[in-house]
Amino acid sequence: MEDDVLSHSDPSTGLPVGPRDARGAADFTAEQLLAAVLQSVDDDKAEDIVQIDLRGRSDVADYMVICSGRSSRQVAAISEKLADRLKQDFRISAKMEGKETGDWVLIDTGDVIVHVFRPEVRDFYQLEKMWLPAGAPRAANTAKA
Repeated sequence: MEDDVLSHSDPSTGLPVGPRDARGAADFTAEQLLAAVLQSVDDDKAEDIVQIDLRGRSDVADYMVICSGRSSRQVAAISEKLADRLKQDFRISAKMEGKETGDWVLIDTGDVIVHVFRPEVRDFYQLEKMWLPAGAPRAANTAKA
């Protein structure tokens, strides 16, 4: 089955365009989903993993996770494995865009937006700078599963 594709993401915020899908009653919380995302990207050796709490700041998602892969191939592999694990563990068909090039993959799980970057692309867009509180050091928000 082919993955659903987002219409596009807003390059200024890095968030998908459009409202969050209504998922109704679920057997899991946003925090459980976040923990699974963090564990998955850590298991696949993603680097510089950062989680950002979006609750009260955006209606699109509750959390954002940003991480890096060392190459386009690793970025694609981290993204594919995450989507597979979410489908298996939570029955979520995550929407994904950017996997073809492997520079920046956006995965929309509904409650958690995940960005997997090559380091050069991540440095260019600097999403953390936009979403972390002013003056907050990036390392203080780094998640370790």
